[in-house]
Amino acid sequence: MTTNRSPRRVAWITGGGSGTGRAVAVRAAASGRAVAISGRRTEALEETSAQIVAAGGEAPLIVPLDVRDPEALAAAHSRVAAELGAVDDLVLAAGVNTPQRTWADQSITEFAAIVETNLTAAARAVDLVLPGMRESGGGTIVVVSSISAWRLSPGAGVAYTASKRGLKALTETLNGQEGRAGIRATLLLPGDIDSEFLRLRPEEPGEAERARMLTPDDVASTVQCVLDLPAHITVDELVVSPTGF
Repeated sequence: MTTNRSPRRVAWITGGGSGTGRAVAVRAAASGRAVAISGRRTEALEETSAQIVAAGGEAPLIVPLDVRDPEALAAAHSRVAAELGAVDDLVLAAGVNTPQRTWADQSITEFAAIVETNLTAAARAVDLVLPGMRESGGGTIVVVSSISAWRLSPGAGVAYTASKRGLKALTETLNGQEGRAGIRATLLLPGDIDSEFLRLRPEEPGEAERARMLTPDDVASTVQCVLDLPAHITVDELVVSPTGF
């Protein structure tokens, strides 16, 4: 692995194959960043790449992986660093939930898989990029959580809520321990987003309800604002919700 700096900022987005992650990748590429996108579905990542190119951006580096696989995650990071340079901006948008969300119907096996995806994999990705960020004197990490981690939303589920609340501690410790190295982290807590993720609800919302939600691009524009802030500014926590929802 190399920690050579790219002449452009390098952004790595997990969960880049759909929804918020895809929109973040399109925005980041449009800003002139060299972009790498990760996700489980190669076809979906290629669709993201096509959208980036159609919007005038440079084709991203596609790095398919399951974030729950530590070796695959490490190999992906090594490839990003070798082909684009050390990561300057990390956006953790990979996440999962299940329709079985209550103590009465959940599976502890599935609980563990959700926590592994939403929390443990995020910590692994952060751990991978920190050495390069320390060496370069800074970096930005955006951790996409959920409004359910800010205020209780019982319908979000036991595992999902636990994993998303854990991201708060991850972000706080990053800022508390790595801020002096110029590394800043933002915990982003969006409200309901009209995306493919809604398919994982016990009952999918109708069109009228979806129309009132945030769009993936709404969240992506918020992420881009954070990424573009001057390096001496840290947004520790940011809640974004649909007006009047």
